[in-house]
Amino acid sequence: MLDTIKETYDRIKDAVNHTPVMQSSTLNGIIDATCFLKLESFQKTGSFKFRGAFNAVSSLDADQKSRGVITHSSGNFAQALSLAATKANVYAVIVMPENAPQIKVNATKGYGAEVVFCGSKPGDREKTADDLIKQHDYTLIHPSNDMEIIYGQGTAAFELIHEVGNLDYIFAPCGGGGLLSGTAIATKELLEGTRVIGVEPKNADDAYRSFRNGKIHPSINPKTIADGLRTQLGSNTFRIVREKVDDIITITEEEIVKAMEFLWNRMKLVVEPSGAVSLAGVMSNKFDLESKKIGIIISGGNIDLAEFFSILRKKIV
Repeated sequence: MLDTIKETYDRIKDAVNHTPVMQSSTLNGIIDATCFLKLESFQKTGSFKFRGAFNAVSSLDADQKSRGVITHSSGNFAQALSLAATKANVYAVIVMPENAPQIKVNATKGYGAEVVFCGSKPGDREKTADDLIKQHDYTLIHPSNDMEIIYGQGTAAFELIHEVGNLDYIFAPCGGGGLLSGTAIATKELLEGTRVIGVEPKNADDAYRSFRNGKIHPSINPKTIADGLRTQLGSNTFRIVREKVDDIITITEEEIVKAMEFLWNRMKLVVEPSGAVSLAGVMSNKFDLESKKIGIIISGGNIDLAEFFSILRKKIV
């Protein structure tokens, strides 16, 4: 698998951003450890998703590219596939739920894809995408369960480890499991002794339950501010998570907000709720991290700041 991760990295390295790694002396003091934050919020389209999307589109054959691609996503993968397809001159259709954040809808359209809306109930996305595939013979690129997606997402941890060396722990958020699976593959291949920890909102704990019970639990209308983590594990991500991830923990909505607040106030980093979940896990005190070396994947920074700027404008005299 390490050879595949290396091949994937070589395929996409000139197209993706080699995202920065930052430290905070304040955070290190709070945790009493050495923390390295891998800032995928600085990735193209604002999240790690572009890595997998570009790898998946680049891996298609000529016939698949000519027929166009389709996916279903609430936002970050929608933007990533839209841009990746545009760069490859491939037509892309993105199925988005009607309650998707407007900033992500606008960005997806701006990158060049056609957006088709669906309902927000479980199964609506998949049904709409399946109907469109039957009509137009598009190639489906799943947001998290395709192996090309998983290997692409794993290049974030691959970069991090090559930059900072050995780690005792690496924390990554978990929704559909693409990033966590890719992180686990890269980490265990490069650093066998490193513990890989998935972090999930308590209000969307399907992966936590799946990991412990040995069967996939569906994600049914989860009520979490981390909108990018409302999806569930697939056949590939479930298998990899069960084989290679050491643990999955859950954190509260308040812990997510506190992690965002720390990143914004102390590190001046604009991070979305889903992107702050991994840091929330580190700050939750569920592990003894004293004197440890910790990698933290900050997965994205796409958040709608319209209300914030509206408040500022009201203060203009």
